Amino acid sequence: MNLNRRSLLKLSAATMAAGTIGLPTFAQQIDELVIAYNVNLPSWDPTVGPSAVNPTIQGIYQSVFDQYILQQPDLSPAPGLLTEWGWNEDRTQVWMTVREGVTWHDGSPFTAEDVAWNLARVANPETGSPIQFVWGTLTNHRVDGNKVIADVAQFDPTIFKWMYFLTGYVLPKAYYEKVGAEGFEAAPIGTGPYMVDKFERNAFVRLKANANYWGGKPDFETVTIKFVPDAAARVAEVESGNSHVTLEMPYEEYDRLKGGPLAGVAAPISDIGMIFLNDIEVMTDPNVRMAAAHAIDKQAIIDRLLSGYGVKIDTLQTPEYDAFDASVSVAYDEAKAVELLAASGYGPDNPVKFKIQTTRGFKPKDYEMIQAIVGLWRRVGIEAEIEVYEIAKHYELRAADQLAPAAFYNWGNSVGDPTTSTGFAMFGPSPHSVWDGEDLIGMIGPLWGEADEAKRIEGWKAVDRYIAENALVIPLLQYVQPILHAPGVAVTPHASGALLPHLMKRA
Repeated sequence: MNLNRRSLLKLSAATMAAGTIGLPTFAQQIDELVIAYNVNLPSWDPTVGPSAVNPTIQGIYQSVFDQYILQQPDLSPAPGLLTEWGWNEDRTQVWMTVREGVTWHDGSPFTAEDVAWNLARVANPETGSPIQFVWGTLTNHRVDGNKVIADVAQFDPTIFKWMYFLTGYVLPKAYYEKVGAEGFEAAPIGTGPYMVDKFERNAFVRLKANANYWGGKPDFETVTIKFVPDAAARVAEVESGNSHVTLEMPYEEYDRLKGGPLAGVAAPISDIGMIFLNDIEVMTDPNVRMAAAHAIDKQAIIDRLLSGYGVKIDTLQTPEYDAFDASVSVAYDEAKAVELLAASGYGPDNPVKFKIQTTRGFKPKDYEMIQAIVGLWRRVGIEAEIEVYEIAKHYELRAADQLAPAAFYNWGNSVGDPTTSTGFAMFGPSPHSVWDGEDLIGMIGPLWGEADEAKRIEGWKAVDRYIAENALVIPLLQYVQPILHAPGVAVTPHASGALLPHLMKRA
């Protein structure tokens, strides 16, 4: 990296200040690891409410709470709070063996009763789990020694995948029942590698290492996670030495800073960038939807705005997902887009108009990508108005089915299953979908409980082809996640996109 004189002066001043008032520096011996994070933490309950299905905060949750099953950095499952699991022969029951010798952060023992209580809690519709329709497929949860058994009310081939995915966390039964939801929000405890020491909403959370963690005490005794939604501010945090690690900065900044006073890692993750299309207003016209899809030059956007960091996709599957089908393709074809719009009476002199919503700085170049797409659309006869919102607002509007006709979003699917990409994003009854077409509901419905795995995957591929041919959503790219860190820290990236401090070591 070539630092200019201004950058050198800025860095020198920041380092001097750090030495005088005790702020973190680039020094190899780091007493307190500081991470500049790209989102706020709205809630401490990782099992209910909109926050529970926000992929971007799972790294914080996984620092404090354990999941039933551990997911390793390469996304493969491994024993977690459960050491073994499976179905009985006729798949009418599931069984789970619970890890022994684990304690909660308050020192009380973790037991099989905790597991059974948690599974029953999220299966209860009154609890408010956004994934209740998954957890509700199990019933009659009971304990037999260190095993938990549950009856299968409805077969779900992905049930154990959810145990290392969104909402698949274990909370302390006795403590939660004692303090209630508000008390737990004020003072959360788990069995995870870190304990909550201090939390200031919209500012930071300070974590202390769990010396009794069953997976081994983390390297860093104290970790402070600052909530810094602005990408430029996160870059300034690590460049000045005020933070040791950050993520999701513009790629040109990543390229500028890696290999200098900072180190960097950029690897593909399971997240995809996509544009939700809501079946309202002009999006009920298939010509408008298909024209919008064909008018986007995805590869040019990746090359020019993301410095080549990204993989173009045309379905809601990445090449690593179980149901990826390379034969499904939506070509960039400006002439075809013009022809489609003309068939519905639109064109550059009479543009079709709608609103598109997007975050700004949440992901690298998110707003700039939408600007570029709007520019491409304008050339063919689409005039889109950009509305910027925070990611929390997206979840609120999506849950209420009130998104604009088009809305940019990054979809996480760290288990790589089509139900958790195409399924929840596009199945009308899902609280995460805004497309309510009965034809698509009819295609997806039977796949939820399909026991024949080969038939299930082929069914999802057919659904993806139908969605692409009718432009019911516009997939854009698979993300490459940039992480910058001080040379005194060794960062292990996780393919889910979760930034996990307990995987960070002293370099």
